[in-house]
Amino acid sequence: MSQVSWRAADELVHRVRQAAAQRGESMNEFITRVLDAATDPDLAGDENARLRERLRRAGLLWEPETPATRPDPAAVAAAARRAAATGPLAADLISEERGPR
Repeated sequence: MSQVSWRAADELVHRVRQAAAQRGESMNEFITRVLDAATDPDLAGDENARLRERLRRAGLLWEPETPATRPDPAAVAAAARRAAATGPLAADLISEERGPR
């Protein structure tokens, strides 16, 4: 786990401290939750959803440029078949390695 130093105006630190106290959290827990909500598009839940919407409206919500998706398994299999259909046969390569009989 990493540790980060944070510099902020006294008024902001005061508001963060108050917000954390209202939720019964430490400042560290609150800041971590806010940053998680701002950067993790997979977070769900009512409170996190409200927080993410507030961050989105403030222009502070980070969202990945392209969501990570897995390729279609059928497309992968088709590509493998195409690749396997090119090049010399394994039997021919073995025969070449062995040389003339």
